[in-house]
Amino acid sequence: MPPSEFPLRSTIDRRVAALALPALGALIVEPMLLTLDAIFIGHLGAAPLAGLAIASAILQTAVGLMIFLAYSTTPMVARRRGAGDVRGAVQAGIDGLWLALGIGIVVGTALWLVSAPIVRLFGADAATTDQALAYLTVSCLGIPAMLLVFAATGLLRGLQDTRTPLYVATIGFSANALLNWWFIYGLGWGIAGSAWGTVAAQWGMVAVYIAVVAHHARRAGANWLPHRDGLSQAGRSGGWLFVRTLGLRAAFLATVFAATSHGTEATAAYQVVFTIFSTAAFALDALAIAAQALIGDALGSRDATLARRIVARCIFWGLVAGAVIGAVLALGSQVIGRAFTSDTGVLELLPPALIVLGISLPLGGFVFVLDGVLMGAGDVRYLAWTSLVNLAVYLPVLWLATSLVPTGTAALVAITASFMIAFMLARATTLGLRARGGRWIVLGV
Repeated sequence: MPPSEFPLRSTIDRRVAALALPALGALIVEPMLLTLDAIFIGHLGAAPLAGLAIASAILQTAVGLMIFLAYSTTPMVARRRGAGDVRGAVQAGIDGLWLALGIGIVVGTALWLVSAPIVRLFGADAATTDQALAYLTVSCLGIPAMLLVFAATGLLRGLQDTRTPLYVATIGFSANALLNWWFIYGLGWGIAGSAWGTVAAQWGMVAVYIAVVAHHARRAGANWLPHRDGLSQAGRSGGWLFVRTLGLRAAFLATVFAATSHGTEATAAYQVVFTIFSTAAFALDALAIAAQALIGDALGSRDATLARRIVARCIFWGLVAGAVIGAVLALGSQVIGRAFTSDTGVLELLPPALIVLGISLPLGGFVFVLDGVLMGAGDVRYLAWTSLVNLAVYLPVLWLATSLVPTGTAALVAITASFMIAFMLARATTLGLRARGGRWIVLGV
């Protein structure tokens, strides 16, 4: 390797770390909120925890389908910043905020209206269904806030600022923890208290973000009113990312359906596994966010060579981070579950599934990084179509795992392995093939 490569590699690593480490703190707050909910609610009994699993799956699907509000905003802002158009960068983010507000109101209202029939589709017992409805109907009030947070975070990431989202998320998590404890145990509201605490914290975070974005708008001379062209571009990019996310969420929901077919204990155990996976995934996604911002900036400044070097370094760190987190989970598999529940039946199911999860995380790190790279490049059409291909590969594997291993610990292991190995391997293949080529490299704004 030429000596000149070493300073460049070091510079890229520093830039990745400067974005990824604060992003890690901000990203991990969301799964920590889910973890906190699971811990508080888990000690209320198996039925509330199983209800949370169903409600969370529905809520995360509805909200997760709108994640394009962050993932489409970041590369648009980053490309304009890389091209030297700061005003245009901030304006693109403001357009994303207006889009988020409109979509959030529609989605929140629609989900509230159909929450009961959707929950009943899972076929859970009456107690679990009641708990899921109590959590979900309240949580619908926070959906517009969640989407506004996505859009504001995407704007700041595109401006290479991941510290502000960290500060806002930390304050929001602290408020949420206190409110949840008070509402659940102090006021005796049960699972609904957890939802109310989260909704209040989410709208508080929105208030802070609006103040931050207003400061950027004044400095850059951007307009607070939405621009039709900006909304149109965000909509086009977001439409493809919506399809991409639809494929992912369909895989998540199918896995929850598979778990519920094994009863309340398996559903509760799967909720613990999925909560831990979400925490690990958001941690690894910090590298993907760094890749999004840096790739968009490099392509906006027309530097294809730098973009490829950023990809290589982010993949390296994704594999390393996945291996470290996976080792911690595997080594702690016998005790981690006790933080979530004291139910003996649920605890007995967890250790082997957590070991499978830990072993698979380096593969997850590879997938998340390349997903971020192609988002940063704006290669959203490819991500959309291959998401459907990956889903088509995964569903037969999940069906076989559920059919051939119908009960007990082995069933949970089979479900976990299907998602974390088979599905992730399909994603790694389609993403890896694209990244090796050059069709994703499009220079300029």
